[in-house]
Amino acid sequence: MKEFNYTIQDDLGIHARPAGMLAKEAKAFTGAVITVTKGDKTVKASQLMKLMGLGVKKGDTVTIAAEGENEDAAIAAMEAFFKANL
Repeated sequence: MKEFNYTIQDDLGIHARPAGMLAKEAKAFTGAVITVTKGDKTVKASQLMKLMGLGVKKGDTVTIAAEGENEDAAIAAMEAFFKANL
């Protein structure tokens, strides 16, 4: 398993637009399960409504993890996505 922590910079946090983009990006990695954790809640990054249900706001720190056969590529892509969009 590979993971990293990220502090959200977007003024609106993980809202509909970036959540949709994140879910689409996560679905591209079929060999890996990608999760987002805030506090004690963990959801799959590919599940849009659950992702939005985390209530991630600006300044919150989340942990993104990838596990599976493509985990190295998946975590690198997720890190790039978060830095570019959130």
